[in-house]
Amino acid sequence: MSVKTLLTSAAVAIGVGGTAQAQEVAVITPYLAQPGTQFYVDGFEARAEELGWAVNVIDTAGDVAAVISRIEDVVTQGVDAIVINVDPAQIGAGLSTAADAGIPVVGMDAGSDPLVAANVTSNGYAMAAETSVYLANRIGGAGKVVMFTFDPFPPVQVRGVIADAVFANFPDIEVVDRITPDVTDGGIADSRAQIEALLAANPEPGSIAGIWAGWDQPALGALQAIEAAGRTGEGIVITGIDANPQAREAIAAGGNFEASVAQDFNGIGRTTADTVARLLAGDELVQRVIYVPTTLITATNVNAQ
Repeated sequence: MSVKTLLTSAAVAIGVGGTAQAQEVAVITPYLAQPGTQFYVDGFEARAEELGWAVNVIDTAGDVAAVISRIEDVVTQGVDAIVINVDPAQIGAGLSTAADAGIPVVGMDAGSDPLVAANVTSNGYAMAAETSVYLANRIGGAGKVVMFTFDPFPPVQVRGVIADAVFANFPDIEVVDRITPDVTDGGIADSRAQIEALLAANPEPGSIAGIWAGWDQPALGALQAIEAAGRTGEGIVITGIDANPQAREAIAAGGNFEASVAQDFNGIGRTTADTVARLLAGDELVQRVIYVPTTLITATNVNAQ
């Protein structure tokens, strides 16, 4: 099912590198239910409007395989470029179809692939290092830690790899569970249920020292579970990544959710649009992975951001 947004614009727009005729661009993702993806798309659409493009945003609602047929559809329709927010390794047939048609594909917080001209994203390695080191230091380098990961999506998968490495560097930290939550509704509900079950199985105060999440929705679900269980006073430290509005509110409240990393979602969306514009103007891209800066958010700066 697609959500179409036709951006009102002039027939001719000034793009990167000069004057270009109005373009048609498709943005395809299974993850529009995620706040981060929504913000990426908003930023992309805002820049696309400035460039005078018609943008078709297509949400496959969690169905990764459906991305392939949607790519095939827009190739048949003759779009000028395609933007994806999904693991390229899982949609190879669709990428091949676009390549055969000469239509460039750009990743917006996706992953690298020979058939993807460039991927615009945050540095997941750095974000995961910041939050996992923060958590390790806050619990004094000792205790049982739960991780929320999502290996099917490359930007989150690499975060888990780095967090694993950081925790392994602390001999007295034990990762007792590595959870991949159901993200159909964003991930909060299932993450809460998973932590509720884990807390019930570990009733002793201090039995869980920290919860590291590869993005904010599981962290928020974990916070809800801890609050519902009446265990907020145990000092269980939670960290996330994205610093979405709910996460910022939780951090500002001074509870168990202590840190997240703010991605520049708008910047990722706008930079993706500018990257597409460069490709449509015939530029050769030397840098195939483009990082947009991030900021660690804690109680000390949450109100300043």
